Amino acid sequence: MPLKIGDSIAEFGLKGVDDKIHSTSEFADKKILVVIFTCNHCPYAKAYQGRIMAVQKDYAAKGVQVVAINSNEDSKYTEDSFENMKIRAKEKRFDFPYLRDESQDVARVYGAKVTPHVFVFDASRKLRYVGAIDDNWENANAAKRKYLRESLDAILSNKEIATTETTPVGCSVKWKGWVK
Repeated sequence: MPLKIGDSIAEFGLKGVDDKIHSTSEFADKKILVVIFTCNHCPYAKAYQGRIMAVQKDYAAKGVQVVAINSNEDSKYTEDSFENMKIRAKEKRFDFPYLRDESQDVARVYGAKVTPHVFVFDASRKLRYVGAIDDNWENANAAKRKYLRESLDAILSNKEIATTETTPVGCSVKWKGWVK
């Protein structure tokens, strides 16, 4: 059953592109933990990479940590392999951990459906927002609603989040056994 608003974070320990295991407990000192399921090959995920980096840059000093997780199977989608994740992270200079969910267990527990799919947890690690980054995947400047930033600002200001759930837009998570 996927996580719902108010649920506690589902713990994970996954290998990052730095070859280290990263777990939820590593970020215990952060006010907000943003978990984003993403990948290398999807045009939506690619379009949002810069925006994800900007969120990490803009909110890091406020105690926000972004963690990106790639759960896609990589036999048919070789661009999503761990080695290619390392290349992408280095080329783009990702300023957040980029983790591999090889078993796809983490994606299943969270209920990740597409890439990108955002899950925002507050200091007590309760899910406060789930869904899309904003309302315009093609053009960041044309986005009228910046759901991720709105949720972060509300949590940091101890206010209610205006929109706690949106429909994420992206490529479906590529599950093992799924036929292309």
